[in-house]
Amino acid sequence: MSRVIIGMDPHKRSATIEVMAGDETVLGGGRFGTDVAGYRSMLAEARPWPERTWAIEGCQGIGRHIASRLLAAGEQVVDVPPKLSARTRVFATGQGRKTDATDAHSVALAATRMTGLRRVAGDQQLAVLRILADRRRSLGEDHTRMISQLHQLLLELIPGGAKKNLSAAQARALLATVRPRDAAGRARRRVAAELIGDLERIYQRKKAANKELNALLAPPPPP
Repeated sequence: MSRVIIGMDPHKRSATIEVMAGDETVLGGGRFGTDVAGYRSMLAEARPWPERTWAIEGCQGIGRHIASRLLAAGEQVVDVPPKLSARTRVFATGQGRKTDATDAHSVALAATRMTGLRRVAGDQQLAVLRILADRRRSLGEDHTRMISQLHQLLLELIPGGAKKNLSAAQARALLATVRPRDAAGRARRRVAAELIGDLERIYQRKKAANKELNALLAPPPPP
């Protein structure tokens, strides 16, 4: 049986596919959920064509989650840039109206007609690195947000507030000097103490994340 291209328009909760032969004949397709049952149904739809390549729009973006699952299952996957599929859609239909079905058709057409599309590789170390880097960035964002909130509370508790570069230990020592008598002040002090505790935990998580990232990025030992 000849090789086919399975063009895919991916979303978070669904994926629309179109199976296309080398002469651009449409052989099958449909819309499937990305849950376990939907994913299995999609693979069953593709099973009649053992010589298949999945062409997914945006493998580094919205299509990454489904591309990773296909790679783990041993499938061949190529990445179709969104701009390429958009141009193909305009040329094929004469207009740029988007639907999931027309997008899947455009992706299949682009992959059938174009050579040299980037083959997606199942690099587990790269995937781990990406996950850890995203987590480290999220921790940094949480730290910045909490520091800003803590400074606002300290400004309301202490005339002039605290210095800009404030460690959790310094904030805790500063807060120990404050004894508000009104209910609002006591609430501010309690929330500030909770934030300091959260900051200390985030600092430890950031430290562990940095250590893990550095270990992954370190050059291998000499043979």
